[in-house]
Amino acid sequence: MIFKLAFRNIIRQKRRSILTIATIVGGFAFGSMAIGMRMGSFNMIIDMFTRAYLGHIQLHADGYLDQPTLYKVIEDYDGIGGELASLDFVEAWAPRLYAAGLVSVDDKSDAASIIGVDPELEESATTFSAKIETGNNFSDDQSNEVILGKGLMEALGAGIGDELVLVVQAADGSMGNDLYRIIGSIDVGNEGTNRMAVYMRLDDAQELMVMPDRAHEIVVIIDNIKKLGKYSGAIKSKLAGKGIEVSTWDEINVNLAEMIESKEQAQAVMQFVIMLIVAVGVLNTVLMSVLERTREFGILKALGTRPISIFRLIITESTMMSLLGIIGGAIVGSAVNFALSRGGIVYPEPYEIGGILVDTMKSEVNLRTIFEPAIAVFFTALIVSIFPALRAAKTEPAKSMRFH
Repeated sequence: MIFKLAFRNIIRQKRRSILTIATIVGGFAFGSMAIGMRMGSFNMIIDMFTRAYLGHIQLHADGYLDQPTLYKVIEDYDGIGGELASLDFVEAWAPRLYAAGLVSVDDKSDAASIIGVDPELEESATTFSAKIETGNNFSDDQSNEVILGKGLMEALGAGIGDELVLVVQAADGSMGNDLYRIIGSIDVGNEGTNRMAVYMRLDDAQELMVMPDRAHEIVVIIDNIKKLGKYSGAIKSKLAGKGIEVSTWDEINVNLAEMIESKEQAQAVMQFVIMLIVAVGVLNTVLMSVLERTREFGILKALGTRPISIFRLIITESTMMSLLGIIGGAIVGSAVNFALSRGGIVYPEPYEIGGILVDTMKSEVNLRTIFEPAIAVFFTALIVSIFPALRAAKTEPAKSMRFH
């Protein structure tokens, strides 16, 4: 009987019911969009940053990250790469060798970070060739080629085809030096790296540093960054006892992780404000409903209706309208999130986060964009309906029936 009366009351007051449901739909849709935009934008930034250079997971010799040195190396990186490739979730892996050195072109010199990469493996992991701004990628059969970060290229006043002299400290204690030909410049989206980086073939770097078959780092790209913790744990188990340290991107770049977390917290506050607006809207419409029906409640009590039944009636009406609003909001919110996940919103001016330029805000459609606002809206509507329901339950029959 309570459900039947509640449904009839909703139908009877169409304008008021539509207003309440529309408020809930709007609040749900805005909440869903806020979650979708927050998750979509930050996941896009993380994916851009990790796939551009950092990788989702990195492997190093034990202690390398705490105190990077030339001598803390991964000995059998090919064998480890083979084990990584056997894991279903690993999309790609790429070894790297690092050194600090001095470079010069003509009469200009500068400090540089030497990075030895395997062109084929690096391409599959970070789409290396897509970042080359001028010139070409490494040739298949040529050695002594280098690609400079665009900032370093400008600082040296170098051009494509120029010869570059490179001097580094070799692992055997000697000074490694050689002459290289500049074949391109690269923009990895990080100003610091662009200003210092000199990329060369891994075998060239190993020869220059007298470090045959060794690497300092292995970058791993996985198929689903949302399962980062699970997958990094699986890699740790796979490589247990081999003296390999497995680190996720947020452990390596703590500053970026903290920056993203702080921005997520700021957007969570915005979501709370949206829910507060929904609560005020629902409270207003339910309270007006109770005030308009004061005479009705007085008659019900005069006929013997218990206060608890009137309380349940108001709560049931609010619950039913909330559910209708949630269904409508889920449809609207998911549709908008889907559209924004395709094209996104282009910023008038791009901004930088962690060295990555971001010019588009994209959304995402997932279960959180539905369940989180659904729970928030449902309980918000339920809680704010308690006061009007108590007011209705305490109606005095004689006084209320004189109310017009």
